[in-house]
Amino acid sequence: MGGIGKTTLARCIYNDPLIQEYFHIHAWTTVPYQYSLRKMLIHLLGSIGHFSVELGQESIDKLEVKLYQSLKGRRYLIVMDDFWFTEAWDDVRRFFPDDNNGSRIILTTRNSGVAKYAQSEYIHWMNCLSLDGSWNLLSQKVFEGTQCPSPLESLGMRIASRCEGIPLAIVVLGGLLSNVEKTWELWQHFTENISLAIAGDNYIINKILALSYSQLPQHLKACFLYMGAFPEGREIHVSDLIKLWVAEGFIKPVGNKSLEEVAMENLKDLIDRSLVLVERLSSDGEIKTCSIHDLLLDISIRKAWEEDFLAIIPRDVNFSCWEILGKANLRRISFQFCPLKYSNKFTNSSMRSLLHFGVGYSSDGILPFTMNLRLLRVLEALSVTFDEFPVEIVKKLVNLKYLAFTCHERNIPPSISKLCNLQTLIVYGDLSPEHIFNLPSEIWQLPQLRHIIFQRCILQFPSRADHVPLKNLQTLANVYNFKFTERVFRFMPNLKKLVISYIYDSHTIWSPYHFNHFVHLLHLETLKCYFIAKSIYAPGQLLNFVYPERLKKLTLSGCTLPWDFLTFVGLLPNLEVLKLKDDAFVGSVWETNEEEFLRLKYLLIASSSLEHWKTEETHFPRLRHLSLKSCSELKEIPSEIGNIPTLEIIELFECSASVVDSAHQIKEEQQSYGNDDFRVLCS
Repeated sequence: MGGIGKTTLARCIYNDPLIQEYFHIHAWTTVPYQYSLRKMLIHLLGSIGHFSVELGQESIDKLEVKLYQSLKGRRYLIVMDDFWFTEAWDDVRRFFPDDNNGSRIILTTRNSGVAKYAQSEYIHWMNCLSLDGSWNLLSQKVFEGTQCPSPLESLGMRIASRCEGIPLAIVVLGGLLSNVEKTWELWQHFTENISLAIAGDNYIINKILALSYSQLPQHLKACFLYMGAFPEGREIHVSDLIKLWVAEGFIKPVGNKSLEEVAMENLKDLIDRSLVLVERLSSDGEIKTCSIHDLLLDISIRKAWEEDFLAIIPRDVNFSCWEILGKANLRRISFQFCPLKYSNKFTNSSMRSLLHFGVGYSSDGILPFTMNLRLLRVLEALSVTFDEFPVEIVKKLVNLKYLAFTCHERNIPPSISKLCNLQTLIVYGDLSPEHIFNLPSEIWQLPQLRHIIFQRCILQFPSRADHVPLKNLQTLANVYNFKFTERVFRFMPNLKKLVISYIYDSHTIWSPYHFNHFVHLLHLETLKCYFIAKSIYAPGQLLNFVYPERLKKLTLSGCTLPWDFLTFVGLLPNLEVLKLKDDAFVGSVWETNEEEFLRLKYLLIASSSLEHWKTEETHFPRLRHLSLKSCSELKEIPSEIGNIPTLEIIELFECSASVVDSAHQIKEEQQSYGNDDFRVLCS
């Protein structure tokens, strides 16, 4: 049954350190009820590490070949979670090469026929928990390892018994109890309420999950219901989710915190209540992607429909879809999987949000339909491709706070300034590296902007001095050849994330770019800076890099600076993540110093000509994750790295045998200290 722990057990196997070390490649995908072969292939390739915008544009044939070639000759572990149909297994099984090398595939399913059809060597049937097991799980969730007070134990056992041994029901109830004061009177009241709520129901878990929703604080209910907008089995990027929550108006100011910070607290609260699952963490340990259990997704969708909050248009379009579109007070619609033929007669004046999920939407019919919705605040349409910039949007949808779409035209018109309420602007183009959007200076006239994200763009700065600074702007991503004059950084004083690229040749002069002005971005926490040569040119003369002190994450690529210049990076007091790619620093020797990298948790060196790395464990006192990729010249990992007490994992890709040997020596040393969870991953 759903919620019995199939996925959790598979996760425990998948994440086990010994399992991780044994297999060269690990991949995980969830197979929703209305599965798509294309999406399965993309998810598997993405899980292996082939992340790119271009991946979503490839044909199924190319995706099939790419997956097969990625696995061929490697020992791999593939988890395919929540299989429903034998047809899905027939579709994908041929992409997994059988090289008789110990590779394994794990399927989870509610359908015993699927398990038998797959001709598995071993089928594990999940059982419900005993009463003791149920109470142990509940008490772990509520008391987090501390002892349950004796007066509460009998009440806790009664609560656990009502869950009928279903782990999902237990942890959801545990999430409720963890937010209730731990007194006998309150627990007694809770016990009576849950007994009343689920009495006489034929599927107890549905009642428990519905109860968990009804007990949510009001400010979390909308956030939870919104999870139903995303397709089943989808990994949801937290950064996208938070932007949408803010644009929808779910997040209210709290003290001096930004709206995004409050939204993250809401998400963590839902996670603590076991209503949302953490899928992947970022390099600094923050939540990168999340998901929702399909049973909780059903609750979310049903409650959202009952409250006129949200409706889902599924893949199989039928007459009921037009009934949905005609619901008078409906506020939001999520179109999933299908290129729906829109009705020009639809004029729901209450509609606030349209979200489009799927692959390969055509823009035909979308604009006439959308233009009737004058109060629209959110238009999520990255899966919709427009040949020309949809000027009708900026003319009529002036209430938009969130706009995301894909467009072939490169010029963004000055009329974009009419969207005076816009908070988030996300625009993608085609696959060509030459496809670079031209943003007009009028974009600086949007006072509410919080996030500007383009696939690639050139941003013009206003020549007039009377423009008001964008004090809310937090993200500026994928801007090319941006010059940081003194006026520029004054126009975005609260910027937190900056992603910039520079295309150069032998004639490029760097002084007009003013890299020393980075230091004036006082709130900047994430900086990604890429240098891309038109030919085999070295940037050179990049001697005036000055970094802001609040920087937490830094990615540098193609800078070709001497390793000595990394000292300025090492002295940053808040730096936790450092990624050095494509000869970011050059030279055969890198020698670190005392008082450097004192807070660094994650270090990546990729495509580097580094040969000798000299360091001490005190130079990286908090390092957890070291990743070396395509460092073929490096002789070894310094043995001193093995003395770092916080180190958890060394990840190697296309490195020399001597580097691999040194990593395993470090592992032996870590295990001698009792650190049996330390991992070395090689591929």
